[in-house]
Amino acid sequence: MISRKKILEMIESGESINVEFKQRFSSHEKIAKEMIAFANTRGGFLLIGIDDDKSIYGIESEKSDTDLIIETAEKFCEPKIDYSVSCISINNKDILCVEVFESQNKPHRIQDYKKSLDLNSAQVYVRINDKSVLASKEMIKILQTQSSGQSLKHYQVGKEEKIVFDYLDKHEKITVKELGKIANISDRRASRTLIKLVRANLLLIHIKDNGESYFTYVG
Repeated sequence: MISRKKILEMIESGESINVEFKQRFSSHEKIAKEMIAFANTRGGFLLIGIDDDKSIYGIESEKSDTDLIIETAEKFCEPKIDYSVSCISINNKDILCVEVFESQNKPHRIQDYKKSLDLNSAQVYVRINDKSVLASKEMIKILQTQSSGQSLKHYQVGKEEKIVFDYLDKHEKITVKELGKIANISDRRASRTLIKLVRANLLLIHIKDNGESYFTYVG
């Protein structure tokens, strides 16, 4: 169980890549979005009863809100995520702390009742700074390979990879569309090339607040 001191430290530090405040339980989908983003990233803490400005409001009912969290995790997250719930009293107000553990079974998505993940429609969220954002198709594929342990150890650099390296020698980052344009290849092929370079630990993938991906050198 998390300590009161730890909760106070998180409130003081504010929202971050692994801390999110909610004044109250809003809807199953919105809470599932936050829980999924933590599971798909590094794990984190969802504090219910705290406003964005760090004001402590507390929750109305520990049992009711805990039941809503359990229902969200069980019915709105696919696959199911690993989490724990505890209630801490601060200033005579109850705060619900939902700790979500980083998953070994990424990517998680909002429940859509499909047998397998559909890249075109799945709502997969990741944590970027202090926000939970929709993951790009490239990010979803990277999450899939991370879970399966499919890193590329013997990767042959071809013409398109050399174009990527030449471009990054002159620019800080590259996107799928930029590679497609300069290499005169389809976006699908450009995406596949960049994903392979990430899997080979030659590039890093980043996501903007709007969910768009870009790629940089490692380090």
